[in-house]
Amino acid sequence: MNSIPSCGNRFLCSRAVRTPLMLAAIVLMLGACASTPKPLRGNFADFTPQQASESGSTGALVRWGGTILDVETDGQSSCFVILGRPLYDSSRPRDGDVSLGRFLACRNGFYDPAIFARDREITVIGHVADFQTRPVGEYDYRYPRLDTDVIYLWPERNDDQMYFVGGIGMYQSPFGIYGYRVYHYVPRRSAPAPSKPAPAGK
Repeated sequence: MNSIPSCGNRFLCSRAVRTPLMLAAIVLMLGACASTPKPLRGNFADFTPQQASESGSTGALVRWGGTILDVETDGQSSCFVILGRPLYDSSRPRDGDVSLGRFLACRNGFYDPAIFARDREITVIGHVADFQTRPVGEYDYRYPRLDTDVIYLWPERNDDQMYFVGGIGMYQSPFGIYGYRVYHYVPRRSAPAPSKPAPAGK
């Protein structure tokens, strides 16, 4: 097994190590700021829908996201039934089989179920208002209900939307120091759902 050779010039070695690390830190900070849509930025309580249901506490401002299970609307107000999921740094829900619990996100106005369709990804901001018990199969499920301020519908995923955003890494080999890039999925910007819902029938 070859050992990693020592560097003969301490000044050059320290610069070679520091420069990529500084660039990586800058890129990561810029990427984190740029990846979260402006309507979804802020400070929020750090607990999940399931934890809220178990604790029974209300009033906290939260940012939760997930996939839409149903949209209930009477034309004057709409409630989204959402399967909560962990969020990426961008605040977009992660895909996969992990659930953080179901919840309801309600807001005045008509939100068309044809647009806010089942399995679409959504992120919302609102205050935990109360709880509703509804059947899921033969189980009585306790849903936290949000009075929602922001509803953000994400564009449908496109496998071609892959580009550099994550940062810069480095590793040392017997032949020198090499850099690499970290890639992960980042969606194109989507517009948030209108803050002033469209009147019913339009």
